[in-house]
Amino acid sequence: MEVTINADTLVKLAAVLTSLGVIGGVLLWCFKFVQRNKKQDEELKAIRKEQTLICYGLLACLKGLKEQGCNGPVTEAMNKMEKYLNQAAHDEDT
Repeated sequence: MEVTINADTLVKLAAVLTSLGVIGGVLLWCFKFVQRNKKQDEELKAIRKEQTLICYGLLACLKGLKEQGCNGPVTEAMNKMEKYLNQAAHDEDT
């Protein structure tokens, strides 16, 4: 049995290897994209929790100011903050 390698065989082999490389590259890119997206979702979830905690702290400060007799903008801001937190809590449930 005699094996001959000519230019046509090399071109076909190069085409197959290139195709496999491109397919592998696309699959690797898709995998990395999904992993990066999952990581970003986790980071956003942590940021939302932190912002919620900050909002509750701000609301507590506003309530403290109102108890000390500050009215006007403090009451308005407190009402808006309570409304926002209430709406945000209901949006999370759905």
